[in-house]
Amino acid sequence: MKRNMFRWIEEIKSSRIKKPMPVLSFPGIQILNITVREIVENGGLQAKCMKAIADRYDTAASVSNMDLSVEAEAFGANIVFSDYEVPTVTGSLINTDEEVEALKIPKVETARTGQYIKAIEIASKKITDRPVLAGVIGPFSLSGRLVEITEFMMKTITEPDIAHKVLVKAAQFLTDYILAFKEAGANGIVMAEPAAGLLSPELCSEFSSAYIKQIIETVEDENFLVVYHNCGNTAPLINEIISTDARVIHLGNAINLVDVIHKYPEEKLIMGNLDPAGVFLNGTIESITNSTRSLLKQMSRYPNWLISSGCDIPPMTPLANIDAFFNTIQNFYQSK
Repeated sequence: MKRNMFRWIEEIKSSRIKKPMPVLSFPGIQILNITVREIVENGGLQAKCMKAIADRYDTAASVSNMDLSVEAEAFGANIVFSDYEVPTVTGSLINTDEEVEALKIPKVETARTGQYIKAIEIASKKITDRPVLAGVIGPFSLSGRLVEITEFMMKTITEPDIAHKVLVKAAQFLTDYILAFKEAGANGIVMAEPAAGLLSPELCSEFSSAYIKQIIETVEDENFLVVYHNCGNTAPLINEIISTDARVIHLGNAINLVDVIHKYPEEKLIMGNLDPAGVFLNGTIESITNSTRSLLKQMSRYPNWLISSGCDIPPMTPLANIDAFFNTIQNFYQSK
């Protein structure tokens, strides 16, 4: 369903009662009694998972799986699958400069990317009361999965031309992939660029933010939004994140939001940042209630802030903990 996403941002900022937007999809496997492996290989099941979450929780948007292995697999990377954990990339696809030159940009729908596009096509027709956002990886994080992240970080210093060659190919594929999501009916994407949190401001600007800015300029319009996500230590990278021109910025629990939110322009919508592992997965109903209430008390004075998890909520997070998160938010705003 098409909707004006720039207006969606303004409506959130002006609303007294704000619906949360956790990165929440994988725990839906518990509702459907299926496995992670089943949904990451089947777009129809992914859509059912998103719909099950949307039916159970009143979120600001429906967010698809944050599976950061999909795009690397399309390039040919080796993937390790599990029934109850998110897939991971193993090994290094590119080990020589010659392999960089030979690297081909895959077609959209290669490997499992077609299933992820199918999921959005189905979900966008079934979930019509809120925006539907697809998940994609960022260009630097994708390149680090193709080359191996430590090696790729070294190349940004020792062989910057080689690093840029990988990034150009990664960014081109991501642009094509995002446009396919747009065509399938998505209202936007959440772009996860966690590896950029390892970079200095200067390197982040050149090897991550500049490419994301180009992607945003190509794909974004009033009906399609790019949400920038980085769950790393982004405190030193505020200017570099702003330079991407992303209108919505989703930050992880590696930083204290109170310390940084005033450094972002008020027109930006800032989301975050309860620890998905420490708070959601490993917490108790009491501890997640206390953590959620504490963050709300600290941050609710900022109109441009929306509560969220700091990153993707793990698949086997107890649903009772997620319920407590939503109940605490509802009670907080009802009491104001």
